[in-house]
Amino acid sequence: MQTRNPLLNDFAELMTDAFGAAQAAGDEARSVFRAQADRVIVDMDLVSREEYDAVKTALAAGQEEIEDLKKRLDALEARVAKPASRATKPRKKATTAKKTPKSTS
Repeated sequence: MQTRNPLLNDFAELMTDAFGAAQAAGDEARSVFRAQADRVIVDMDLVSREEYDAVKTALAAGQEEIEDLKKRLDALEARVAKPASRATKPRKKATTAKKTPKSTS
């Protein structure tokens, strides 16, 4: 036979209520702390992680595009430099007079 002790039941209910109240107070404290931290971050003009990642991705894409454009520019400069180097070489003069053989006397 099991007997019910009203004192223990009351104590158990009291502890359950106390833990519930403590958990609610903890949740409230956490939300107040988060709000205060958010306010400090806004005042310090910091960026969020999402904004940072977006800018980082855009920067990486921009750097890749710059590298591609540099390669294209180098290729174009090489193509332009080849004909220019040919033009700077002196041309041989064409001789119209016939060479006469030297006579050995």
